[in-house]
Amino acid sequence: MNKEVIIIGGGIIGLCSAYYLHKEGHKVSIIDQSNLDAGASYVNAGFLSPSHFLPLAAPGVMKQGIKWMFNKSSPLYIKPRLDADFLKWTLAFNKSCTAKHVNKSIPIIRDITLLSQELYRSLKEDENFQFQYEKKGLLMLCQSEKMLEEEIKVADLARQIGLEASEISLEDLKQLQPNVSFNIMGATYFKCDSHMTPQEFMTDMKTYLKGSGVEFFTNEKVTDIELEKGNITSIKTNRKNYQADEFVLAAGSWSALLGKKLSLQLLLQAGKGYRMNTNQDTGISIPAILSEAKVAVTPMNGFTRFAGTMEIAGINHDINAARVDAIANAVTNYYPGILLNQEEKDNVQAGLRPVSPDGLPYIGRSKKCLNLTIATGHAMMGWGMGSATGKLVSEVISNKETSLNLAPFNPDRTF
Repeated sequence: MNKEVIIIGGGIIGLCSAYYLHKEGHKVSIIDQSNLDAGASYVNAGFLSPSHFLPLAAPGVMKQGIKWMFNKSSPLYIKPRLDADFLKWTLAFNKSCTAKHVNKSIPIIRDITLLSQELYRSLKEDENFQFQYEKKGLLMLCQSEKMLEEEIKVADLARQIGLEASEISLEDLKQLQPNVSFNIMGATYFKCDSHMTPQEFMTDMKTYLKGSGVEFFTNEKVTDIELEKGNITSIKTNRKNYQADEFVLAAGSWSALLGKKLSLQLLLQAGKGYRMNTNQDTGISIPAILSEAKVAVTPMNGFTRFAGTMEIAGINHDINAARVDAIANAVTNYYPGILLNQEEKDNVQAGLRPVSPDGLPYIGRSKKCLNLTIATGHAMMGWGMGSATGKLVSEVISNKETSLNLAPFNPDRTF
């Protein structure tokens, strides 16, 4: 049965949900508080990364996070604050940082990222979209012996779960990237990864959806949600009221705030990330991560992007100059031939990523609201899991068997 569906949130998750819902014959509308031209879906690294199969919540992360808490330029910065939601999230995150949780999460993350990668590829072919999609793999560049040993272990584990990965010699690296000068000790290479230019995909998708009859209501903020007998009857924005059969909550870092209006206890924190672009001829043709600095490097269509940091400090878009400098300095440290100028640093942008305590997204229905499907909490993997999440949302609302088991993503799960 075709339904009328309202999606709250027009980022990558919202647009992909709209696409697959439309393909199922549903009438779809998207409401977003922005103009749909900025945010995490536009400033991310564009990675489609099965290689990122380890959850953010892992042994040692909390301990390292505490050490970095006093360094505002560190790759992971958790700002301490007396806030009940933050404290609950912190306790749940710490509880999730176990080897048992990591082992359980690895096949889950692998499967959703592989599905998403394939769906992006199919989407481009099926709709004749023009967005950049290249499968050139991902390099993990290491400056220390200790980090290289850790990355080799991850590559070994990747092969055990069916992903193509290995250590790569500096000689072979030079063959792959002949026009780049490196300051590293060694590297690993994940041939299983792909990358995109996010802005291009978002533009293609918005154009397609608008041409297919999907309605967009931009610069509208949801102010209230009416619930009756476990079902949403209407949502109210700063402009008008809306009714529908089904609703999708894909509002990123704002999802928990809206969830409270439905008595949902979605533990989420906003994780701020930064990006800088350069039009310099960097010679970089293969995406990379600067392992010690946790900086992502992406050769996008016409420019190179450097992105990094996870700053958990509440919902804000403030730019921390120290963190910007840390990314720029890391780039020159690993690539001695590249120096980002002041204009490029001044043009930095930030985006907020919704981070769940266990590193797994929330996808599916909550028992507290029967006609709401939740799709948020993807942290740094929102882009890499975007198309698969949209497909799963569509399958839930269409009452179809889902492509993946949704139990690990249950929005009602406890920590």
